[in-house]
Amino acid sequence: MSDAAVRPATTGDVGEIARIQRETWRAAYTEILGEHAIGTLVGADLEGTWRETIGYPGTRVHLATEGNFTVGFCVSGQAPDSEVAAADGTLPEDAAATGLIATLLVEPRWGRRGHAGRLLATAASELREDGAERGIVWVPQSDHASLGFYRRAGWAPDGTVRTLDTGETMVREIRLTGTLDLALR
Repeated sequence: MSDAAVRPATTGDVGEIARIQRETWRAAYTEILGEHAIGTLVGADLEGTWRETIGYPGTRVHLATEGNFTVGFCVSGQAPDSEVAAADGTLPEDAAATGLIATLLVEPRWGRRGHAGRLLATAASELREDGAERGIVWVPQSDHASLGFYRRAGWAPDGTVRTLDTGETMVREIRLTGTLDLALR
């Protein structure tokens, strides 16, 4: 394997981030989200969205690289109340100290090489630096690969679920939570 690394994203990376999102969602999520939802990514201004995301205060976007290739990315930050609240809307006592992994994607062809672990470990470290004590992530219930990854990192379902309507299908997501003291590489 070439040199693998994680680095902060810049606005110059938005084209690669959008490409990875399109390709990874098409390969991994078409069955889960439906053809129409995936098709909307083709015409969407993902580059503009990613430019805004990279510049948004409190949001961190990191890239995984291998040699000269950008192979994945992770978005993290303070968990908004709406993401950390219980199903009845109540907030846990540690809501202000909870970080969110909003997105973590590695292109399937670059999978099983440690990139996701390095991305999660970097995000967890920076969330801790920002005062977070635990993390959360939402994962489609039928995304067995991602569920397995987070479980291997020591994260577990907290019993909260939500259902998203893609206009074509209903996607049940499970919220997982865990420590930010990770030793993944």
